[in-house]
Amino acid sequence: MEPFGVVSAPIAPLDRADVDTDQIIPKQFLKRVERTGFGEFLFFDWRGEDFYELDRPEYAGAEILVTGRNFGCGSSREHAPWAIQDFGFRAVVAPSFADIFRTNCTKIGVLPVVLPEAEVQALIRAAHEAPGATATVDLDRRVVVGPDGREVPFAIEDDVRERLLNGWDDISLTEAQGEAIDRYEAEREREGPSTAAFL
Repeated sequence: MEPFGVVSAPIAPLDRADVDTDQIIPKQFLKRVERTGFGEFLFFDWRGEDFYELDRPEYAGAEILVTGRNFGCGSSREHAPWAIQDFGFRAVVAPSFADIFRTNCTKIGVLPVVLPEAEVQALIRAAHEAPGATATVDLDRRVVVGPDGREVPFAIEDDVRERLLNGWDDISLTEAQGEAIDRYEAEREREGPSTAAFL
């Protein structure tokens, strides 16, 4: 996956709490076998609703989604972060996330950032008052810099931060243990008949 260091980009607001994964990517789009192509269906059922602003041209190119508490609740479908990433978002800022959704994001290189409710609302207001306003998410320094230049720190586990900074997904971490895996396979005892003749 692509390493995540610093992202400075326009912010897009979605001022809603308890957004579940079926709202993020509705069930009828889960039949694809690829991990790509889900972005065009992001928040599909909300398109055209008054509160939905992500299709407005002012928010085109936004890479930071700012939204309400408990984002990503509901079923644990991996397609939800895939859709967010495929749409172009690299970071999601919210007061809280559903645990499985948060973990699924970090496994593909999308950074979930938890900030206090007041700070999230300040970013949403900035995006409404000045569409196209830019913020910076700095994983190395663990801060979000708002459009006004104010820095707000955020917490993230050291191991998750290291994986994101280096672009290490689960496959990368497994491949890094190649020598240990080979050694284990060479040394472990095998009980029962050999199946080598049948291969």
